[in-house]
Amino acid sequence: MERLGGRSAVPGYRGVLAWQKAMDMVTEIYRVSREWPKEELYGLTSQLRRAAVSVPSNIAEGRGRGGSAEYSRYLSIAYGSLCELETQLYIAQRLAYLDHNDLDRLIRQTTEVAQLLHGLMKSQNGAVRR
Repeated sequence: MERLGGRSAVPGYRGVLAWQKAMDMVTEIYRVSREWPKEELYGLTSQLRRAAVSVPSNIAEGRGRGGSAEYSRYLSIAYGSLCELETQLYIAQRLAYLDHNDLDRLIRQTTEVAQLLHGLMKSQNGAVRR
């Protein structure tokens, strides 16, 4: 593997399981929202996709900035985006854009990402206090 200045050329965020699972979640969000009504393209579809993309993006940005306090802040932002995403999924289900099977599968994914984020936040908070 190529190394730059003594560091690995592969960014550290790609090894974070929460980031990997969040990326899988984004792919699924785009897949299910592809068939939604075109009039929602700049409404719920766009909001849902932006919230989904925000989760792995904030994990990566926080990891890239270095420092436990900064990483914790970005993990918290990622968690907030995840909560926003879940709310939008429930709205989509109420509007009959999502069936129960898709909703259940996506909520399982968001729950898994949330658990991983909580674990990271807990470990980072311990690192900040030390």
